[in-house]
Amino acid sequence: MQEPKGTLIALGGGDDDGLISLIRGELCSRDSNIEVITTATLEPLESGQAYKEAFEELGCSSVRFMHIDEDNIADKPDYLDRIQQAEVIFFTGGNQLRLKEFLANTNLHALMLQRYQYDEVTIAGTSAGAAAMSDRMIYEGYGYYSLLKGEVKTTEGLGFIQNVFIDTHFTERGRFGRLAHAVTKRPEFVGIGLGEETGVIIKGGNHVEVFGNGVVTIMDGSHVRYTNITEVAEGEPIAIENLTMHLLVEGHEYCLKDRFFRKLSQQKKKSLVK
Repeated sequence: MQEPKGTLIALGGGDDDGLISLIRGELCSRDSNIEVITTATLEPLESGQAYKEAFEELGCSSVRFMHIDEDNIADKPDYLDRIQQAEVIFFTGGNQLRLKEFLANTNLHALMLQRYQYDEVTIAGTSAGAAAMSDRMIYEGYGYYSLLKGEVKTTEGLGFIQNVFIDTHFTERGRFGRLAHAVTKRPEFVGIGLGEETGVIIKGGNHVEVFGNGVVTIMDGSHVRYTNITEVAEGEPIAIENLTMHLLVEGHEYCLKDRFFRKLSQQKKKSLVK
């Protein structure tokens, strides 16, 4: 399968002015069509209007938002037409399970996937909107309990990228344990833990570059030599030997396919966001 032509941008939550400025400054023009998807939030009107105004303050002239829930179906002809024309699709924060419930496997979702694969569209999201980007997402597992067998739950995500867990508010909410648990159980997945006001740009479904002032944690369970996860009962603590972890900051890249960490040259760094 060919590399996707689209770009993914995922933010770990918190203040998202940097994400909005990045999209406006590097990835879209003043007249780019921007669609904000407010499905994850329980305050869609307020959230949608706030993002519309934030983009407009930076000079964007074509910003709209759409809410999809039990009362507003995804497959409206107007929504399909707007997503077909969008150059940026932005998912707000909230509850990522709402994105699965009301958007996954609709015609609108299929159109987004098609456009991401074949067009130079930007798919961006913060918090829940970032966590839902992969084919599977984490939605439970807190503190000490995240290292007990059965306490970390995953479910189907939106599938823009495969074999990746994206976890948000990572350092602020102590989510190390649940990401470690998830990649140990599914070693074909790479875990990406995003701190607040920090995110990643993913090009070609492979090259992960950091933006923001914080740290991105990468977890790789493919070299685990031993775990008791298949042996212990539900609710018992798990053991893991040789879990690999990397800490990335701005100016560094991780390649998902080769599981390779490197520092970027200035020239390479600039080319990734163009």
